[in-house]
Amino acid sequence: MNIFEFEFFNPVRVVFGMGKLSKLGEETSKISKSAMVVSYKDSTFIAGVLRSAEESLREAGVKVCPFYEFEQNPDISTVSEGAKFARENGCGVVIGIGGGSAMDAAKAVAAAVCYEGDLWNMVAHSHSGSGNIKPPSEALPIICVPTLPATGSEMNMTSVLSNRKLGRKSYIWAECLFPKISILDPSLTFSVPRKLTALACADAISHALEIYINSRDGTPLQTQFQESVMRVSMEYVKPALENPNDAFARANLMWAATCAINGWAYPGDGWTPIHQVGHVLTSKFGISHGASISSLMPAWMRYNSKRRPEVYEKFAENVMGVDAIGKTRDEIASEGIEKFERFLSDIGVPVSIFEFGIGENKFDEIISGVRTVSFNADGVLSCNPIMTESDIRNVLKLSLEMGKTPGKTETV
Repeated sequence: MNIFEFEFFNPVRVVFGMGKLSKLGEETSKISKSAMVVSYKDSTFIAGVLRSAEESLREAGVKVCPFYEFEQNPDISTVSEGAKFARENGCGVVIGIGGGSAMDAAKAVAAAVCYEGDLWNMVAHSHSGSGNIKPPSEALPIICVPTLPATGSEMNMTSVLSNRKLGRKSYIWAECLFPKISILDPSLTFSVPRKLTALACADAISHALEIYINSRDGTPLQTQFQESVMRVSMEYVKPALENPNDAFARANLMWAATCAINGWAYPGDGWTPIHQVGHVLTSKFGISHGASISSLMPAWMRYNSKRRPEVYEKFAENVMGVDAIGKTRDEIASEGIEKFERFLSDIGVPVSIFEFGIGENKFDEIISGVRTVSFNADGVLSCNPIMTESDIRNVLKLSLEMGKTPGKTETV
């Protein structure tokens, strides 16, 4: 087995703890005295957080320039408006407050201020090597304050953006998008609705799970780190759902979500093919990101469990706690996937595209979207094992059938 190779870099300083939002002004003032604060157009659900953030900034002598104009799944056109706003107001730092969409929007704006040319070219809108793609090389300093532990944007160099005009969704991947500081205050998640808490947990789990089941072999430390992130997320989401103010549960969910995708778990290859299909479900049908991922995971796993049986056997035993005594490898893997699907169902997230009313008549449109953005130069989806158009169609078909017949376990 070949020894894997990688380079690792993560410069983000994390300020973690209850009540740490109060540090925002102090930390920001060390960077600039003029801050653009980015959040949602509909920000009523975090209005109290935004008021507290603005108060902390003003007390530290920082000029506050609020730009609460972003939508869920931030659009490139709004990024352009935000960059113009930042320039006109002389902002020296961009602060993203909210879930992944708000933080990704802040990152994109910070880069767009310094970018020359079509902003959509910042985005990896084709994985095949075609198109005029030019990732940004510089950005204004960025601060992230997550209010929803899910995407891990607070500690990585990614910004996921949409282009509603083209009906596409993809990401910017650039070192200049690493936040300078991220303030992780678990108390900010107490008011997150039950459904969003569950979807956020599913998304966080998916970041570790995808690398676990779709990437290279021979990385035992990373593998065990991924297993730990998944186990901790599953252990603490139910207490958080039962008692939204459970600080210990919320803190563990927040840190697990951050660690799932800050690079520690995947030096080397970090393929996320389920996300590539999920992005199309969002861009074409308006399905929320977390729901698009959770609806695909069980079918994806069942379809590929015969192709990488050793991985799914390990998942069943080490993550889902399946007792392997007296069972075949296939039986162990199948039981693990069934237990994972039940977990997702128990916390209330979708486990099949059938729940969105998507039928086989939509499969060509979905596959076309994945092919356009995410297929590599060889015409397949990069992962281990690779996924062809036929494979993706089979996963979609299996997901649809599972929704019609809950508990179905056969592979296509």
